[in-house]
Amino acid sequence: MGKYFGTDGFRGEANVTLPVNHAFEIGQFLGWYYGKDKSEPCKIVIGKDTRRSSYMFEYALGAGITSTGADAYLLHVTTTPSVAYVTRTEDFDCGIMISASHNPFYDNGIKIINSRGEKMDEKTILKIEDYIDGKIGNIPTALRENIGRTIDYSAGRNRYIGYLISLATRSYQGIKVGLDCANGSAWMIAKSVFDALGAKTYVINAEPDGTNINMNCGSTHIENLRDFVLEKGLDIGFAFDGDADRCIAVDENGRIIDGDLILYVYGCYMKQRGKLTNNTVVTTVMSNIGLYKAFDAEGIEYEKTDVGDKYVYENIVKNGHRIGGEQSGHIIFKKYATTGDGILTAIKMMEVMIESKKPMSKLAEPVKIYPQILKNVKVKDKKQAKDDEYVQKAVKEVSDKLGSDGRILLRESGTEPVIRVMVEAESKDICEKYVDYIIDIIKQKGHALPI
Repeated sequence: MGKYFGTDGFRGEANVTLPVNHAFEIGQFLGWYYGKDKSEPCKIVIGKDTRRSSYMFEYALGAGITSTGADAYLLHVTTTPSVAYVTRTEDFDCGIMISASHNPFYDNGIKIINSRGEKMDEKTILKIEDYIDGKIGNIPTALRENIGRTIDYSAGRNRYIGYLISLATRSYQGIKVGLDCANGSAWMIAKSVFDALGAKTYVINAEPDGTNINMNCGSTHIENLRDFVLEKGLDIGFAFDGDADRCIAVDENGRIIDGDLILYVYGCYMKQRGKLTNNTVVTTVMSNIGLYKAFDAEGIEYEKTDVGDKYVYENIVKNGHRIGGEQSGHIIFKKYATTGDGILTAIKMMEVMIESKKPMSKLAEPVKIYPQILKNVKVKDKKQAKDDEYVQKAVKEVSDKLGSDGRILLRESGTEPVIRVMVEAESKDICEKYVDYIIDIIKQKGHALPI
């Protein structure tokens, strides 16, 4: 990770740790970098979520891009996967998504996507950081008729919606589907897709006001959708995060179908149809022990990566796999997308239900999830806190006590100043005890920030 960019873009509080002038400089660099060797203006497409500050960053990026003679194409409010789709299918030099994903509204982020619809490579990211830090000379600005343009490109978003609709294998006629749009990027797109496919669609949290994105809603507050599904007697529910690259489902009985269960359901479906390339599903180290036991029972192999859909995607591409994802709901279907895509994930889950003629409860039933508790502790320095010898000694102590009946994982967040402490065990009480024990050690050693 670089100085500004983490595993999922440049993220921080708007006008505090993510200043608007940095957005202008990022736009300047990208417009110059991709246009310097071209005879015609380079083209950069921009999407944003519903945060109040997203408009400010959109204009700043656009100003930076056009100041160099490049053209900025505006998708307006849209999803991260739609930006990736449009970038790779419509000959753009790169794409930008303005979003802090599942973070609160006062945070924002700038995600940069290459021309293949993938997260930007580290080499280019470091060049952007060097420019922000003044290590690269001044970038020439365009004059007169050479100044770039901003272009309304909502048509690109509409083509993405059409693409999603085209992926459905059957009509959803007669199926009652709940959608929690997190007051974010999916607030119009998701309903449009499910309505077009014939579902009886019930929608919550689709009234964004700039400050309510992710607020007690969406995939990080799945209890709201669970209650909604049960109250309305729905067949299935899907919750998205702020930029709709995640999806968590709820079955008809109210069971939460997280990313692990989604990987199991679709992995088994692919294997049954002879489509599971290499007989392998890619997971991260956060996946539940119960998922691996269920895969073992089905004869499905798996690989584990560091946390982050970036690492899942890299593994998929490197080894020729077809599916992978995270417990948090980032699921990558390599045949159809280069990023996690919450609405696409919902479509694929509908496909399994319809083709198998089984409710989601039956499809996910074989997976017995171990209790898992994850807590975050804000720290002064993530690396120092994680590598502290006393902290590591405590982690080993817990690991030895859990043995083969559980596990402990300590990791640095790629997007926030926090250490994540996760324990899986046979009971929640055991998980809670050991997580709190590790956090207490972190605090005792002076690494935690005051609350």
